[in-house]
Amino acid sequence: MCRLFAIAGREPLSPMVAIEALNVMREGHDGSGVGLFLRDLSGPFEDMKDAPILSGIFSEAGLKRLDAFMMDVGFMTKYKISIKVPKTPPAGVPRRDVYLIRAYEYPEEWEGLGPEELQFRLMTTRLQLRAMGEEKEDMIVFSFWPDVILIKEIGDPLAVARHLQLDRKELAARVILAQGRQNTNYAINLYACHPFFIQGFASMTNGENTAFIPIRTFLESRGFPGYIGYNSDSEVFTHILHYMTRTLGFGIETYKHVITPLQDEDIGRHPDAHFLRNLKQACRPLIIDGPNCVIGCLPDGSLFMVQDRKKLRPGVVGGKPGVFAFSSEICGLDAAIPLRDKSRDFQPMYLDTAVVGPDRQEIRICRQKDPLPLPH
Repeated sequence: MCRLFAIAGREPLSPMVAIEALNVMREGHDGSGVGLFLRDLSGPFEDMKDAPILSGIFSEAGLKRLDAFMMDVGFMTKYKISIKVPKTPPAGVPRRDVYLIRAYEYPEEWEGLGPEELQFRLMTTRLQLRAMGEEKEDMIVFSFWPDVILIKEIGDPLAVARHLQLDRKELAARVILAQGRQNTNYAINLYACHPFFIQGFASMTNGENTAFIPIRTFLESRGFPGYIGYNSDSEVFTHILHYMTRTLGFGIETYKHVITPLQDEDIGRHPDAHFLRNLKQACRPLIIDGPNCVIGCLPDGSLFMVQDRKKLRPGVVGGKPGVFAFSSEICGLDAAIPLRDKSRDFQPMYLDTAVVGPDRQEIRICRQKDPLPLPH
């Protein structure tokens, strides 16, 4: 199993808060990798919320190819974080040339584009860079999006964090997702490391998605260029979330009705029975088969947690007004937010979606048997 931890606060938080929470849960991951998703950034990024930020790992040759490509497209560097690492990395951590976090000015010819076209171009630019990197194995590109940083590496989470000096103030963020990975493959591909991200949506999973093949086939048939990759069977959770929201137009309350629909007899008793029958039929290829615990982040900064029907992966949500965390284990939650009313901690069951909105004031529980906020 892997271990997951996410935290959201009104005030900026160091990535080390999440790393230390993973560290107390280290018996649940084998130290084979770590992934960090940072959103609602502070420090130097506070005043450039609309500037796309490129996150990835590059060889010296790859960096030169990146610079030539970006200049040709018209992107100019606005700000960058220089991560200078020792020549000898910790045991188990690969030696790298450049860990890149760089914010860009948009090309002049992109001025006046609508939000949808702008977001589409950012995504396709990232896909171009990823393809370039896979061709020559000199670039690993995790994200290219405003107000988002993704960091992934092989090795023990705490060792990686110290190696990359993740306690630096420039990396503080108000939303952090972190995964301590357990390697289930013979070779580790960093594109298989959670969290996954597409056009403002992020998610990470502890579990096994045995329905991966039909879900992947359905998503690939949608004709959307971002539904590619799938180095991990968990990446489809992010893409289902994106498809449900961007294509179907539904909110997070509907997510579990897509991935784990109610039994037919329960649908018959639901106030939105007609809608749910149609949804289940239309999205049948997206039904998952766990066990899975999924933690995700929406474009507005809301965090959520869901479980599948098997409920065989742990998960708990807790905190206090101003800061809430989602954790695979209570000890991780205790490490990050020890001073809270623990009687208000919530462990989602298979019908629940636990959500903490961008105001960070409370845990909202959506249950599948409740009416949906749908137009009638």
